[in-house]
Amino acid sequence: MNTNKEINLANAISGVLVIDKPVGLTSHDVVQIVRRGTNIRRAGHTGTLDPRASGVLVVLLGPAVRLSEYVSASDKRYQAIVRLGESTDTYDGEGQILSVSPVDITEEHFKEVLSHYVGEIEQVPPPYSAVKVQGKKAYDMARDGETPDLKPRKIIVHNLDLLEWEAPEAVIDVFCSSGTYVRSLAHDLGKELGCGAHLIGLRRTKSGQFTLRDAVPLRKLRDAFENGTWYQFLIPAAEALSDWHTLELNQEQLDLVQHGHRIPGDGEAGTMARGITEQGELVALFEYDGEQKEWQPKKVFFQE
Repeated sequence: MNTNKEINLANAISGVLVIDKPVGLTSHDVVQIVRRGTNIRRAGHTGTLDPRASGVLVVLLGPAVRLSEYVSASDKRYQAIVRLGESTDTYDGEGQILSVSPVDITEEHFKEVLSHYVGEIEQVPPPYSAVKVQGKKAYDMARDGETPDLKPRKIIVHNLDLLEWEAPEAVIDVFCSSGTYVRSLAHDLGKELGCGAHLIGLRRTKSGQFTLRDAVPLRKLRDAFENGTWYQFLIPAAEALSDWHTLELNQEQLDLVQHGHRIPGDGEAGTMARGITEQGELVALFEYDGEQKEWQPKKVFFQE
């Protein structure tokens, strides 16, 4: 039974758990495990990983969940295994095979086609995805035999590298913007190559500022929940936005920000910044007002 002291301590915690999600669990499953293990109901992930995918899953705890819109929008990195010669209705190995073709493609040709998908491109999400079409999720429509009318979306693929080539399979490093479907990338590659392709393996190696080096295996975290040592894996909330401009606030500025007041400073209009205490605790998120030459608090964490 939890004591009031334990419950109050849990309610005061704010931070980040970076988890190496295993294959077989949904991202929601992992969040539920974290909620039960920490006794903190206020928890959420910052970018879905399919059950068949593994790797970096960032979970925000306590007041840190208010960072979700910013952390979720961060770039992602993956290692993807693509199988050429077969296309499926789900664009991965879970679906029904729609076509089978011989693979008569050289490594050089594959690299050339791969380069066509670097930069800002338009991408159509997979039919079996959580994208909503007229209020219904695309995968529900697809399962009911409907063809969801999915519109292309602009994404950015920063870099694509071929890591291994052993036809009909290729291992690719994908560095991309949030919202990119690697399944669609595999499908589109196969379509342009003329032989079809689908995704057979996916591992997220980086999400925002966090990599696999920061991630704790879920099995190890579960053991830590059991013996009460999970706090050692908690990362300060400020680290989730460590690439942002940083304002270290003195006591006078902390008092102003706590009451929602602006603070003077230098910056570029529209620039976002994180405000921290001298101890590195996240206090607020700011946006710079170029006309007034002031930092406007957008979200304040100090009172929580």
